Parts: sequence; structure tokens; C-alpha cells
Amino acid sequence: MSVDFNELIFGKNDIRGKVGEDITPELYKNIGKAFAQYINKKNTGIKTVSVGYDARNHSPELTETLIEGLLESGINVYDMGLCPTPLGYFSEFKVPGISATLIVTASHNPPEYNGIKMTHEKVILPEEEIKNLKDLTRQANFPKAQIKGNYKKYDIISEYINTYLADFEGKGKGLKIVVDSANATGGVVAPELYRKMGCEVVELYSEPDGDFPNHHPNPSEPSTLGDLKKKVIETGADFGIAFDGDSDRIGIVDNKGASLAGDRLMLIFALDILGKSGEDTPVFVSEVKCSQLLYDTIEKNGGRAIMWKTGHGFIKSKMKQENALMAGEMSGHIFFKDRNFGYDDAIYAGCRFIEIIADKKANDRNFSVSEFINSFPQTITSEEIRIPCPDEHKYGIVEELQEYFASKPDVFANKINKVITIDGVRLVFDDGFALIRASNTEPVFTLRFEAGSNNMLLGYRTKMLEILDEKLCELSKL
Repeated sequence: MSVDFNELIFGKNDIRGKVGEDITPELYKNIGKAFAQYINKKNTGIKTVSVGYDARNHSPELTETLIEGLLESGINVYDMGLCPTPLGYFSEFKVPGISATLIVTASHNPPEYNGIKMTHEKVILPEEEIKNLKDLTRQANFPKAQIKGNYKKYDIISEYINTYLADFEGKGKGLKIVVDSANATGGVVAPELYRKMGCEVVELYSEPDGDFPNHHPNPSEPSTLGDLKKKVIETGADFGIAFDGDSDRIGIVDNKGASLAGDRLMLIFALDILGKSGEDTPVFVSEVKCSQLLYDTIEKNGGRAIMWKTGHGFIKSKMKQENALMAGEMSGHIFFKDRNFGYDDAIYAGCRFIEIIADKKANDRNFSVSEFINSFPQTITSEEIRIPCPDEHKYGIVEELQEYFASKPDVFANKINKVITIDGVRLVFDDGFALIRASNTEPVFTLRFEAGSNNMLLGYRTKMLEILDEKLCELSKL
């Protein structure tokens, strides 16, 4: 029996929508059956899928019906329970027989949202494959398996911690850190792992709670880092770590309570890899929102830096295509192929940051994270600006803006040297850039600016918002 659904929930990187309005248990059962068909078409033999879920209040029920759909279709299921999304990815690499993973999560979206992140044969489903899954979900009658799949509970958390301790045990000695899990999934793994690395750990909001009572789980939003900043200063910690809802994005706060931009964090990781890698020209991939400083510094230090589309699926695919050692996004998605498996894992990224800082502090008792960060060249950048726009119109407006700016290179105070259309519109000036792109997961535009002075930054911002406002006003008249 078919279930009507809002097809817009099948996005470019995952499934995501409002529970009760777009997301229902009945739909999740059908998605389980559709996913079973999808992987049956891709390969033969026994299929086993690992399934986990985030801390949202509706995640257990949705996961239960998703698993029912898989089992009724003859798919074996390893139930990992509540766990970070990266542990699902990890299971494909470390648990024999698993050929796919499904994680019930809406990441950083508000509590009323949920979704599914999906991989098959260690690759996140790309946009075209998600469309195929959507088409399979539409059908009225699903084939019935002759034999129901086997169900098994699996302790992926213990396996994950023990695996990474083999590389990181003792490497956090001498550090005091604060870990803010935002009542999401990070608290069930990260504090224990970091303590076993040798860190003194101060915990904030480690207990999972789907209402997110203390603050929203989104470390790229400055307002969510207030408690972490206070606690770092209050306890005299070396730095703080924050996670998003499903722990695939990381935020860092230095010893003075200043947050570290995602591109600066990537630069720290990239320089560490460049200093140790034996490759001739290590490759790094990042996205259109990042500072030009990131790309230029990697190139100057012997690496190759590639700019690509925002979105964990896009970045991961490009990383594999280019055989990159690391990739990352402004939002805190960090992908390590160097010493790891190549997917985004905020808990693992925390291990790498701990290792770097502990090593520097061991060599210099006066070392501080804030002074280290400030030693890099400084640029003037804006915070990410978010402007609402209905999903059905946002991509059309971006296409209009691409044509508009290509025909008007002098519309800003500085001439537009280049229009990059990899993802949205990135306008390159002599002293920086202006960017507008449509969010992959929400009905909004995201904008970001970089310039050589505060006045020029304000000028880029004001002009871009003025042009966008004209487009939105035209839309409202339709």
C-alpha cells in the first residue's frame, strides 16, 4: 500500500522534513522497503544494513518502522541504537558483512524535524541515487521476501572507542578541555573517549534529550556556543569542543572563549598533514564559503586545494574522486582520509585537534590555542547570513543572479574579477569575495563575505542584500 508524501523531503544529500507533516512512521516503513529494493538491484547475495538514530523524541519510533520495512523485505539489520551518525559510517568499514547504513537524524534542524542519512557500499547516496530511492518509495506494492531478515543489536560505541584508542591513547595528556554535546548524540561517546586519551574533561549537556533544553545543537551558530565559552574561561580549560545534533560537525572555542571558524580549523589540520605527509602534492577539498586564505596557504605549503560544492555528500564524492587526504566545510564537517576512512566525523576530528594541541603544549609550557590561532594571517569575514526563501523558488533565484552578475561586473564598488558558479554564486574581487547560495537542507539562502576592510565588507554585504531583496520582492508579486 502506497503512502502519499512530500517529495521535497528527498534532498540532495539526505531525507529531511517535519514530523507529522512530512515524516511519518508509515512513510519510514515504506522507505525501508524501498531501500531494500534499491540495494537488491545494486548487488546480489546476503545484505546487512546497520541502523542507528539520534536523540530526537520521535527517532525511536521512526527507526522501529524503518527496521520493520527492511526486515520484511529480507534485509538483515544490525541495530546500533542511539549513536552519532559517523558511527554508522564506521560500521561499514569495521563490521564484517555490513553493506549499507541508515541513520535516522535531522542533524542540526529544530526538534520537530527528522530525516535519514544513507550510505551504500561505503559511499553516501548521491543526489541521483536519492531520486531513485524516491521513485521506489512511490510504488503501491512492494515485493514480499520469502524469508524475513535477521535482527541483531550491536554495540558499535564500544567498538568505535576501542578502535581509536589504538591510535590516540595517551595523546591528550596535559590538556583540560570542555565538551558540549548539546543534549544530542556526542555525549554517549566523546567524553569517555577523550578521557581515555588522557584529557581532563569537563562535560556540558552530555545526557541525550530530544527537546534540546539548553541550546540548539548547531556549533556553526554563534548563539549556541555561549555556555561553552563561559565554561572554558571559568575552568581555565585549554579549549572547548561542541558537536551538532548527530556529531558529524565540530565547533572549537579557544582558551579565551573565541570560536574558531571552520576554514581556520581546516587550515590547522591541513598544515599538520602537510608537515607529515609523504605525498608529493597532497590534495585537500573544501567548499565555496571558505576564505581564500585557506586555498592560498595550502598551495604555498606544497598542497593542492580544490574548491567544491557545499554539502557533505558533494564534498565526500569529490574527495574520493580526487583522492584527497582531507576535506571540510565552514559548518564543521571535517573528512579525514589521512589515518582514517574519509567520512565526516566530529568526534574523530576532536581527537586530531587534541593530538595537535597536546603536542604543541608538551613542547612549550606557555603555548595557548588563542595565540596559535592569531598567528595566522587575519582577514575580515562576515558571519553566515541566512535569508528565508521557499524551497521551490530558491534555486531559480540563484540562476537569475548568476546571469545578472555575469552581465554586470561593475555593480559593486570593486570590479567582479570572476563569477564562480560551482555552488550558488561566488563573486571574486581583488580583496575578497561575496557569496550567495541556496541551502541544501533548509528553505533559506546563505550568504558570506570577505574583504580587505570593514567598510568594503559592509559595501559588499549591503549591495548583495539590496539585489536579493529586489528579487524576493518580484517573487512576492507573482
